[in-house]
Amino acid sequence: MGAKPLRLGVNIDHVATVRNARGGDNPCPVRAALLAVHAGADGITAHLREDRRHIRDEDIDRLMAELHKPLNLEMAATEEMLAIALRHRPHAVCLVPEKREERTTEGGLDVIGNHAHLRPYVARLADAGIRVSIFIGAEPDQLDAARDLGAPVVELHTGAYADAAKGAARDAELARLVKAAAHAAAIGLECHAGHGLTFDNVGPVAAIQSIVELNIGHFMMGEAIFIGLPATIAEMRARMDAGRRAGAA
Repeated sequence: MGAKPLRLGVNIDHVATVRNARGGDNPCPVRAALLAVHAGADGITAHLREDRRHIRDEDIDRLMAELHKPLNLEMAATEEMLAIALRHRPHAVCLVPEKREERTTEGGLDVIGNHAHLRPYVARLADAGIRVSIFIGAEPDQLDAARDLGAPVVELHTGAYADAAKGAARDAELARLVKAAAHAAAIGLECHAGHGLTFDNVGPVAAIQSIVELNIGHFMMGEAIFIGLPATIAEMRARMDAGRRAGAA
């Protein structure tokens, strides 16, 4: 049997971070999204935060109008963000935890502790025809809670794996991802993964056959400064594909 297909979602948030550092319109995250799609991205991810630190409302407007690949809107479970999602109706919404003081999303959602709060958001998004995913730690009980909410997709937070030192510590985090992805598949959830993935560490995650999509942003936007976005996406694709084949062998 051959390797199962693995999609690449490109997160464009940090093109907007650079733009917002100085104000104005450049560099344009929508232009980056269109270039990423042309270079082979299967979809685009954008996180509209409460404080608009990178992606802004007008970016979502333009992405919905100009993008011809799926848009995955990352957002907190708030009434403001729900209203924006229901107005635009992107292909998917990924519910993520959000704190003003954090530089990036530092962990997965506590679905168990926030079950009652999350339930109406998942239901209202699903009723609007939006595919709901939940950004979650590699913990089987949290996956069970996500399934119980009715979310069809989970995205495993790979930050602990990416941050772990090579060797036993990283191997242990990878084993947690393997176990969680297998559990997600066993209970009928589509499994994605992302956070902190690079050329050097993406292969073992790509090898996990029950993961069907990787969402990668910060590293690729940084690497694009040096080699360009198309070349960065091509290289990430090559590393993902090599890892996928190794996992299927």
